[in-house]
Amino acid sequence: MGQKIHPGGLRVGVIHDWKSNWYTGKKEFPQYILEDVRIREHIYKKLAHAGLSDILIRKDKQRITVDIYTARPGIVIGKSGVEVDALRKELHAMTQKNVHININEIKRPELDAKLVAQSIAEQLSNRVAFRRAMKRALASAIRSGAAGVKIQCSGRLGGGEMSRRETYNEGRVPLHTIRADIDYGFVEARTSAGRIGVKVWINKGEIMPEGFDSITSGGEVRLGDQDARRRRGGASEGLGASRESGRRSGPDREGLGPVKRRRGPGGPAGAGGGTGRGRGAGGGGQGRGPRPGGARPAGGGGGGGGTRPAGGGGGGGTRPSGGRPRNRNENVEKPRTEDTPPVSEQPPVAESPANEAPPETTAETTPPETTPPEQSEGADS
Repeated sequence: MGQKIHPGGLRVGVIHDWKSNWYTGKKEFPQYILEDVRIREHIYKKLAHAGLSDILIRKDKQRITVDIYTARPGIVIGKSGVEVDALRKELHAMTQKNVHININEIKRPELDAKLVAQSIAEQLSNRVAFRRAMKRALASAIRSGAAGVKIQCSGRLGGGEMSRRETYNEGRVPLHTIRADIDYGFVEARTSAGRIGVKVWINKGEIMPEGFDSITSGGEVRLGDQDARRRRGGASEGLGASRESGRRSGPDREGLGPVKRRRGPGGPAGAGGGTGRGRGAGGGGQGRGPRPGGARPAGGGGGGGGTRPAGGGGGGGTRPSGGRPRNRNENVEKPRTEDTPPVSEQPPVAESPANEAPPETTAETTPPETTPPEQSEGADS
């Protein structure tokens, strides 16, 4: 519905603590709240250039302790502590109580949402391109070790006539995960075209309860480990694994991939018992080719296999082009023994009848330069 909750207030009492710690009755409650507001406004106004991130207040009946978190402690303290003493006197005059001030330095300002928003706002006020400022802050936060960052600027960006909103995010910023340490900061940039609001969310990781590591060491899986394993490219499960294994399988799968078809019902060249559509005699082994040594080789053999051979018998295969026959050694069936496993890419060998003689080597299977003259003469006869 567009109604957002402050990420810090949502986690108060779970992983974050209150920024003001005191207790009083109903009569003094409004005065204490107003006192806290005045203290924070005075400090932010006086030390606006010091890079303040947060102010924590603890109150007793007659004492106020203020913890100031800043990226520039030298400016807050001043030379020999002059600035701190002046601030202490001003707060004492305002509250009429003893004031104690602690200065805490922020070691990594790139991971503090308030400081990141302040730097972007200062750049926008100095007429820096808002996209460049946002991307630079985003990259520096991720480089410093943030689990996720989201930056949003709203207003008349670039001096435009109409207000708009630009958002850049990187990583993971789970706003509904209570144990996720989400740091939030909001600052307004004052430009010549108007005010531009800058919001920054930084995910600093997850804060687990005490004893969580000892519990998970017993074999339980931490939440999110499976997703991280999948993003790293580990072993997948379920339907995705079957698909991946199918992609890695070879081309000799049944019904999948390219499969070489047999060239006729009679099997490969030289196999007996087949009846092809060639113009030669099948069983007698007498082939009548018009050009014995040319494009249509002639030869005898056991059976007439092949699609459109010019000769008979073993001269199976498509018609080669020109006077130079093709080298078809890759289609010739290799001798197979009982120990040799069958190869699915090669067609099976058709068994010849027992009474028939073994097929002879034809001119098509053997190159013409290696064919002995006795064998070619017998084929022509």
